Amino acid sequence: MKLQFDSTQEYQIDAVQAVVNVFEGQPLAKDDFQVTLATNQAGLAFTDTGVANNLVLSDDQILENVQRIQETFNEKNRYTDDDGAEHFFSRIEPSDELKTVKTDEGAELSRLNFTVEMETGTGKTYTYLRTIYELNKTYGFKKFVIVVPSIAIREGTVKNLEITQDHFQELYGRPPVNWIMYDSKRLAELRNFATSNAIQILVINIDSFTKDTNIINTAKESGIKPIEYIQATSPIVIVDEPQNMETDIRKTAIHNLNPLCTLRYSATHKNLYNLIYNLNPVQAYDLGLVKQIEVDGITADDNYNAAFIEFKGIKQSARTIKAKLGLYVDEGTGVKKKDFTVDIGQDLYELSGGRDIYREGMILNSINASEGIIEFSGGMVMKLGEAQGGLTDDIMRFQLERTIKFHFDKLKRLKGKNIKILSLIFIDRVANYREYDDAGNAIKGKFALWFEELFEEYRNKPQYLGLLSFTADQVHNGYFSTDNKGKIKDTRGNTEADKDTYSLIMKNKEQLLSLEEPLQFIFSHSALREGWDNPNVFQICTLNETASEMKKRQEIGRGLRLPVDATTGKRIQDKNINILTVIANETYEDFSRSLQSEIEEETSVKFTGRIKNTRERRQVKLTKELTPENCPLFFDIWDKIKQRTRYKVEYSTGEVIAKSIKALQDRNQFPKAKKPRIEARTARLQISMEGVAGTVADIGGTGTAESLYPIPDVFGYIQSQVDISRYTAAEILTRSGREEELLINPQMFLDNVVAAIKRTLNELLVEGIKYEKINGASYEMKLFEAQEIEAYLSNLFEVTRQDKTLYDYIEVDSNSTPELNFARDCEADENVKFFFKLPRGFKIPTPLGSYNPDWAVIFENDNRIYFVVETKGTLNKQHLREVERLKIECGEKHFAVLNVPNLSYKLATSTRDLY
Repeated sequence: MKLQFDSTQEYQIDAVQAVVNVFEGQPLAKDDFQVTLATNQAGLAFTDTGVANNLVLSDDQILENVQRIQETFNEKNRYTDDDGAEHFFSRIEPSDELKTVKTDEGAELSRLNFTVEMETGTGKTYTYLRTIYELNKTYGFKKFVIVVPSIAIREGTVKNLEITQDHFQELYGRPPVNWIMYDSKRLAELRNFATSNAIQILVINIDSFTKDTNIINTAKESGIKPIEYIQATSPIVIVDEPQNMETDIRKTAIHNLNPLCTLRYSATHKNLYNLIYNLNPVQAYDLGLVKQIEVDGITADDNYNAAFIEFKGIKQSARTIKAKLGLYVDEGTGVKKKDFTVDIGQDLYELSGGRDIYREGMILNSINASEGIIEFSGGMVMKLGEAQGGLTDDIMRFQLERTIKFHFDKLKRLKGKNIKILSLIFIDRVANYREYDDAGNAIKGKFALWFEELFEEYRNKPQYLGLLSFTADQVHNGYFSTDNKGKIKDTRGNTEADKDTYSLIMKNKEQLLSLEEPLQFIFSHSALREGWDNPNVFQICTLNETASEMKKRQEIGRGLRLPVDATTGKRIQDKNINILTVIANETYEDFSRSLQSEIEEETSVKFTGRIKNTRERRQVKLTKELTPENCPLFFDIWDKIKQRTRYKVEYSTGEVIAKSIKALQDRNQFPKAKKPRIEARTARLQISMEGVAGTVADIGGTGTAESLYPIPDVFGYIQSQVDISRYTAAEILTRSGREEELLINPQMFLDNVVAAIKRTLNELLVEGIKYEKINGASYEMKLFEAQEIEAYLSNLFEVTRQDKTLYDYIEVDSNSTPELNFARDCEADENVKFFFKLPRGFKIPTPLGSYNPDWAVIFENDNRIYFVVETKGTLNKQHLREVERLKIECGEKHFAVLNVPNLSYKLATSTRDLY
């Protein structure tokens, strides 16, 4: 099978053409015979050390070209909605100057930099390789250096050069091309790179030339440093994943290559130097350029009933040695996970806040740093990276089972379609997959054993019989780095030791895609930096003994590419097939939320149909001096609302008991405690301009073994969470009729009791609250000066009627909130004479924390009325969150006690609610 490439993909052609258009006005290429007769043609120059690129355009000409490219891009991405409002699928902020790379101290480095932003999986490498051929065809440029940040990307780039060569040769009339991967043992290749008149492409890792001591920077017997051969050619430098090369030493190293210009390609740039093309994640998903995503969220009920310990690390110094442990501790507001650095002799019972489950045998006795082992007084021994007492192994085994299930489901559904199914399984400890005995023989770790057992179970299920003829030990393998004794080891994915880790999957991509190749489940350990992927990865599972810290875009990025037919090598375009399943150790809601947050943070895409440019901020400023002469309407309402208050609360113990019991007996609010259960929820993710959303498609689960959990100090725990007497706690507990649940899941039951009491107390506090004025105390005018802030335009309402308010911009939550609509209403409504957003420091004290109302409004119809307004999406308080509702009730009582004529506090969705 030979991979096929489509040369008609419009988005890739646009990206290539954007770079070509940067040099518009540069004399066009001449044929080779004409070039060799001259000593200095437009796109090519002959020097003492070889053949170099040559640029004749001025910076002003190039800036004009860049601005024209950006304008054309924006026009192509412009659209109008049904209301006639103008939007952009993607938008580039026009450059007013050519942005140069600078050191942290401000020293100017590389002069000409151009950025191409393309979502992972859309053919970034293909695009910049095609750009090389197009630049040569159009302008005659021949010297190109591709700088990569890691071994992974280097191997991937070289593989792409190999598999696209015939495609590009046919597409561009077979020009002479030579590409090499830099090797310090083959320095003669650099001389050929400089002197050859063919297209020359050098692939080099950034760390190969950052230091003066690197071989490439060391003068040889001839007196020439090998890097001088590169410098003399004025190469066009292509930087792959430049966000990994933003340190001064790396920026300086790229500058020292003497580039004619630098082209920067990534999905997640840190700095956009003269952006000329953008393909964001939303467009990639909408256009079907990458797989759709579904998430199988594996979660377990919080099992705080066992003594959870996670051995996270060892901290050593000249005099001390300590263990870094994670525990479930009582912090007064509930049981939470917390990390500690623990000395030998310390008792986990004390560190946990006195939780009974840590009482016996939990003194740290010894730390063996060389072997990564700790031992406790009760005899328990733990290895570095292990966790005890939670449901960690249950969760990871269930994740592995779900991965195998989805794999077989897709095998069944795609049977006969010539599509190889691959599953990629990330692990954080190699020893969990493969270990070695004292004689150096490899033995299977728990993941390998679990896998083989589960695989055979599914292979022999009636619905999957005959789908695979391979045995369990044939279909899985692990790609790991090895040490000098041949043993596998944990690495971060960016060292020479990782070359073997990646080469098998990167260099043998076609073999891996063959239906005759048994390997289908790939286990791997590394930080998985950019560059590792395979088009036919349909499942990705992350088996971590703690919550995965891998970035979601990085996690899904390994499997986003569209799959290929195992016989023809052509891309599959069927959206019903092109689905990536992520088996995650968190809920799909959390995964979706994290993914959306990362996309917004890394690409500036705001999922409301607009581009949020993180580089555009605006200063919110007062438009007038706050004096009675300048702002009479402001002082008119401010003098009425600036009075500070304090509160006191009255309620009875009997009410607390009665209402808490009633709340606990509501099984809808506080369901019966149940034993911990592991659950899988599968959801299809839809990524659109509105955001990342999921629809549940499947729910599966498994129970945990029956356990007899120790009963903690019940009344002591309740008192540690809420301020009530032991008598009150006992009355609530015994009269609730639910005390038998202590034997099923004590922690879950006690947390229900505490939640019911807290809710009751909150309601009674608000019901019984009484405000009173504080003589001589009022909110200060300087609060409005503190409101002069910087904010993104997407969070600002631009004021056009500055006679009606204080600032040139008003900060609102976002472009779609009731706050924004209310601000628009206030500007347009002629009955609103003056309005302003109350400053953040205008905080009303409440038992639930401080409350900051939204607006102050002067409304004038038949007479003048003054409003303090809270804007929400509904006027029904029962539809609000409990805390919001209770704070609004406190706000009503605060303003009522001011006893100001014609002053009202209102909940509103628009100014119509003020009439």
